[in-house]
Amino acid sequence: MIRQLSVFIQNEIGSVAQVTAILKEHSINLRAIASFDTPEFAILRIVVDRPDEAKKYLIEKGYAVTVSDAIAVELEDKPGVLNDMLQLIANEGLGINYIYSVVFRRNKAPLIILNTSDLEKTKLLLTDKGYSVAEQEDIL
Repeated sequence: MIRQLSVFIQNEIGSVAQVTAILKEHSINLRAIASFDTPEFAILRIVVDRPDEAKKYLIEKGYAVTVSDAIAVELEDKPGVLNDMLQLIANEGLGINYIYSVVFRRNKAPLIILNTSDLEKTKLLLTDKGYSVAEQEDIL
């Protein structure tokens, strides 16, 4: 499994750049980013090389930040593979809380990052079915 940060930001011009500037200032490498917004605020989900340090620096700048586990699954880059995995999860009665992708990785398979209603059960299910589940160090 991987650890990701959820950063609560204002939904306004430059707010994402303010977060990435803090990461840059502390030489923290950003590996994945997704934003889920509402009219007033957004949740910025990020995967970085040093999540605990990133959380510390962001909190020091006044951001509300949580760190949570997620699953990063390597998928073949061909049509239907994502659907097959999602059907497998649904057939086991597991719900997807959110999902986003990391498509371009030099000489490596694309990653799908997801959070489900039961991470351990999902990880076991996917590995038992032959999916490669990445760990934090695998995506850096």
